[in-house]
Amino acid sequence: MTSTVRSVLQAKEAELVEQMHVLTRPQQDQGSISFGKRVGDGTAMAVDRLSAVTAHDALGALLAEVRRALAKEDEGSYGACDTCGELIPPGRLEVRPWSTRCVRHS
Repeated sequence: MTSTVRSVLQAKEAELVEQMHVLTRPQQDQGSISFGKRVGDGTAMAVDRLSAVTAHDALGALLAEVRRALAKEDEGSYGACDTCGELIPPGRLEVRPWSTRCVRHS
C-alpha cells in the first residue's frame, strides 16, 4: 500500500469518527416534548433520532471496513479479498480504498 492510500484511509477514518460524534451529541433545546395524534415537534424529533441511529450504524460499519483495510496493510495482505484471497481489482481499490473483499464477496 502506498503512503497516499494509507493517508486516504486515515483521513476517511477521522471523517467517519467526526460524523459519528456529531450524531451522538445531545440534542439542544428539546423543551417539553409531547407526543400526540398529530405529527408535532416531539414526533419529528423522535423520527430524526431514529434516522440518526440508522446513520450512526451505517457509519460504524463503514468505519470497521476502513479500520480493517488499515489492519490488512499492517499485516501485508492489503488488496487481497478477506473471503477468497484473490486480488481485489485496482479499479475497485481506487474507488473504495477500504475494500476488503472482492465484488463477488461484497
